[in-house]
Amino acid sequence: MAVVVKDLVKIYKLGRIEVQALRGLEMTVDEGEMISLIGPSGSGKTTLLNIIGGLDRASAGYAKVYDTELAGLSPSELVEFRRSTVGHVFQTMNLIPTLTAAENIELPMVALGVQKAKRRDRVSELVDVVGLRERMEHKPGEMSGGEQQRVALAAALANDPKLILADEPTGELDTVNARVVVDYLSKVNRELGKTIIMVTHDPIVARVAHRILRIQDGVIKTDAAPMGIDASSGGTYASMLNGRVMEIDDQLLQLNAEFKEGNMTGDVYVERQTSLKQTRQVLREELHRLGVVR
Repeated sequence: MAVVVKDLVKIYKLGRIEVQALRGLEMTVDEGEMISLIGPSGSGKTTLLNIIGGLDRASAGYAKVYDTELAGLSPSELVEFRRSTVGHVFQTMNLIPTLTAAENIELPMVALGVQKAKRRDRVSELVDVVGLRERMEHKPGEMSGGEQQRVALAAALANDPKLILADEPTGELDTVNARVVVDYLSKVNRELGKTIIMVTHDPIVARVAHRILRIQDGVIKTDAAPMGIDASSGGTYASMLNGRVMEIDDQLLQLNAEFKEGNMTGDVYVERQTSLKQTRQVLREELHRLGVVR
């Protein structure tokens, strides 16, 4: 197993209020597997990713990544774990704007103390992996969003980690660039054998994985293969999408009630309603593509 999580709990304290982001979550991921995590905002997806990646600590429970049990690591050991075992790809890319693509890719190796000659060889190898050799001397501001995210992926691979964690890697990209980035993530999984856990709101992006895990209220509700399209059968990809559409319908009803009661401004109401309806439309289009009429 690449990742084993048992009874994972994460509680955040906001003043006197406690928010339980994870509620005894359990999950296993095989080595070399690609997993998509889907679910509504606030369901615990990013929290889970941050704990697995050593960016946050669980309040209780067990999390093991390869041979490392995370709860027992000191702060300095967590830093070493993040540098050597895990590669992070974020929605916002986190590239340094004053550095070239090649320099951004090289930076994680500098932090690990890799010799300069080895760093250069590794950069040369990685720019080919993500198909950006002709852009390696360009700075982020001179590149498209999709190209920047591919640089971020190469940087995540710089220290040859076993595990790649991608948090909404296509969230700020248009459809064409999102498809390109997902294709490269799949390539990294398939050809380099990297284990990948990816958070996404996009059902089309989620479908490239071997399994799709649906998180709600801090626990995993469904675990399905993306090829299952029988909406009448529990645990399939289509049933996940149907369930999410019904959730959004309920959220829209609740939103309307709150607005009528005067609990929010008109601007907030319109913003939330528009976001929910757009998400519902994407889900319905994907169900239609699967041949499921709803």
